[in-house]
Amino acid sequence: MTTETKAASAASVDLKLEVVVIPVSDIDRAKQFYQHLGWRLDADFVRPDGSRAVQLTPPGSPASIHLGSGAPLPRFLIVTDIEAARAELIARGADVSEVFHRGPQGPVSGPDPERPSYGSLATFNDPDGNAWLLQQVTQRLPGRVDGNSTTFTSSADLAAALRRASAAHGEHEKRTGGHDANWPDWYAEYIVREQAGKPLPE
Repeated sequence: MTTETKAASAASVDLKLEVVVIPVSDIDRAKQFYQHLGWRLDADFVRPDGSRAVQLTPPGSPASIHLGSGAPLPRFLIVTDIEAARAELIARGADVSEVFHRGPQGPVSGPDPERPSYGSLATFNDPDGNAWLLQQVTQRLPGRVDGNSTTFTSSADLAAALRRASAAHGEHEKRTGGHDANWPDWYAEYIVREQAGKPLPE
């Protein structure tokens, strides 16, 4: 298979543009500016490494911005399976880092042991040095998406959600001690809540 043919073939893993970092000199001033424009504030917290995460989303936009200061920061791509996404990008010629997670002293090798959403990461650069960060997300932060709307952009994305619901439902049946005849309703509730960042059914 030629390079051109490989590049033209459809990717099997979704890489969704999630966040672009906007460099600012004063994060609080910039946050106030964008909020006055009517942009939704999704997050404002301090990460374990001490850096501050401030995320806002323009009205109706599926992608958001992070406000950053200091060294140039990457654009964010979210994936539901970081190992599969990393393997596909490498097969397509990208030099992707090992998977890592953030610790109090900085990056720690390997996926986050707890496997939380937003916890496991990998990076790569394009030929001009523009940095991209892969971030595994299976459950969105509360308020990040419309809780009344559930959408999937590909069959692979929906299949991954169904696999997670299936695994969780298996644990549900173990706790309840038998077959759940209403499993379609349980799956649907799980998937909608997961995408909206709401507490998951047990």
